[in-house]
Amino acid sequence: MSQISHTTSSATLADILERVIDKGVVIAGDIKVNLADVELLNIKIRLLICSVDKAVELGINWWQNDAYLSSNAEVQTLRKENQELKAKLTELEQAVASLQSPRRR
Repeated sequence: MSQISHTTSSATLADILERVIDKGVVIAGDIKVNLADVELLNIKIRLLICSVDKAVELGINWWQNDAYLSSNAEVQTLRKENQELKAKLTELEQAVASLQSPRRR
């Protein structure tokens, strides 16, 4: 008669997912298509799965500057555009002032 053994410790899918997101997982792969020693296609795939907190800790925060994902990105874009316009206005004012200064003599 064979004996059936049961494990006493088991991890649920939620436990595994929580560990993966907390620590992070990197999946990497390359796909190359060659024909007669000529490389026709080279695809590099890099995938990082982790929590937002872990991503920020790693220095990954691209979504904070994406206009489609963050309202803060739109504000930053408008501030940058405003600074550029102010700089151009100052430049134009200086150019106009330099053109007017010889006439005053």
